[in-house]
Amino acid sequence: MTWFKREDHEIITDNEKTVRTEGLWIKCPSCRKIIWKADLEANLQVCPHCGYHFKMDARGRVAMLLEPGYELVDLELRSTDPLEFTDLKPYKKRLVEAQRKTGLNDAIVNAVGRMGNHDVVLSVMEYGFIGGSMGAVVGETIARAVDRSLATKRPLVIISASGGARMMEGIASLMQLAKISAGLARLDDAKIPYISIMTDPTTGGVTASFAMLGDLNIAEPGALIGFAGPRVIEQTIRQKLPEGFQRSEFILQHGFLDAIVPRKEMKEYLAKTFDWMVTKS
Repeated sequence: MTWFKREDHEIITDNEKTVRTEGLWIKCPSCRKIIWKADLEANLQVCPHCGYHFKMDARGRVAMLLEPGYELVDLELRSTDPLEFTDLKPYKKRLVEAQRKTGLNDAIVNAVGRMGNHDVVLSVMEYGFIGGSMGAVVGETIARAVDRSLATKRPLVIISASGGARMMEGIASLMQLAKISAGLARLDDAKIPYISIMTDPTTGGVTASFAMLGDLNIAEPGALIGFAGPRVIEQTIRQKLPEGFQRSEFILQHGFLDAIVPRKEMKEYLAKTFDWMVTKS
């Protein structure tokens, strides 16, 4: 008699009882150990064995950093299709799919709330929305966060997670680099603190603009940070890049970051930083 038969991630007994295990476990890409997903979520999407930082969605980051009672704002904007882009897949279709997948209108979430003893403005990019690419809506939403910070005198925090400018919007996307940078210059003139947090990945036009313009530029461990990716650079210069090139540890060692802060320590680190920055500003 056959008591057990394994088929496609299911265990089926002769009593026709089924135990489904698919989706309950995940393998860490760093240490290769199997992690119970519930444990990973309880540990803020950080591997409990090796400290590898998995990607985290924007709303999860907001909830992680702000005290209960925060408010999500500027969520109503939606991207259009100014170029009627139809390369491999129509841009309009990609937008609809991304909106359905993430529950967001675009790759950004703004929030206002308290972080420790301070009222702050928080802007968080969503990598799950077309690779966190920055189009006109992302640029405008971040610009509104800058404006809100200026109007309320609250410190600004931007968390980047992006493949860069959104090519499907062409020059309309690239214009956002200048618009946001100009807004941050006004924030600097007003002596309102701005902290930039870079997560995996932060690349392209985002790195070339607001991600590197913070009064304090910090990153999560192991984050890929750069303009062009390492594969593109290797193909261009025809040389093998150093081990760990463009990872946050490499960037810190070469003077382009101020600090690397593990995710579980980020909230306390930011709150203590604002204790000092707001007093001194």
